[in-house]
Amino acid sequence: MNVAATTGDRRDRRQQDTDAFAGPPARRRRPGPIAMAVSVLGELLITAGLVLGLFVVYSLWWTNVVADRTANKEAAEVRDTWAHQEDTGPGALDTGNGIGFLHVPAMQNGQVLVEKGTSTDVLNDGVAGYYTDPVKATLPMTGKEGNFALAAHRDGHGAKFHNIDKLKVGDPIVFETRDKWYVYKVYDILDETSKYDVKVISQIPKESGRTKAGHYITLTTCTPVYTSRYRYVVWGELVRVDKVDSKRTPPKELS
Repeated sequence: MNVAATTGDRRDRRQQDTDAFAGPPARRRRPGPIAMAVSVLGELLITAGLVLGLFVVYSLWWTNVVADRTANKEAAEVRDTWAHQEDTGPGALDTGNGIGFLHVPAMQNGQVLVEKGTSTDVLNDGVAGYYTDPVKATLPMTGKEGNFALAAHRDGHGAKFHNIDKLKVGDPIVFETRDKWYVYKVYDILDETSKYDVKVISQIPKESGRTKAGHYITLTTCTPVYTSRYRYVVWGELVRVDKVDSKRTPPKELS
């Protein structure tokens, strides 16, 4: 007699009895409508969060990368044009690629190419643009009295004026052209005004306390940070014009 086989048969019969007693497996209970709705809502919120996060990365990082590439390319073209330019009159500097470079040490943003216009198409290339509407900026190269009013993005698309709030009264603002360095000094700041307040870029910016014609520069951008609700304004006045030497030695304010 095979004892091992007999023991195995008994074990199999006990297992069959246990399975018969347990009955068929219980069906899984389906979640109710409320639970289903909560689950779907949760998935939608997670998806929306991911999309929003990607949009923020695109707006505040990737647009800067693209804009800086474009601005650097255009800046190189401007400097190449200067190197081969014979006519140095004011009109010759107003090229399609830019008229000069803005240097603002307090903003720690390096050189900023300045182009014509303040439309989104212009500013999104990571540059500063001078106003042509509703008030036409006076270019310093003309030698005429007036206001050289500029705008640039504060966030995204190069964010060239992101640190505009770091500027203080007395800080230098330098505009570089092919032949000259125009050195301005900040004399007043308006940290918030309506985006419809066009008087801040007037030829005589009376909101800054000036009542007579002069050689002014105005920097404008959006505020608060990451919004476009209001405008931040910085006014400067020309204090000196230096001629560019053969080595393009910057003025002492940029040393």
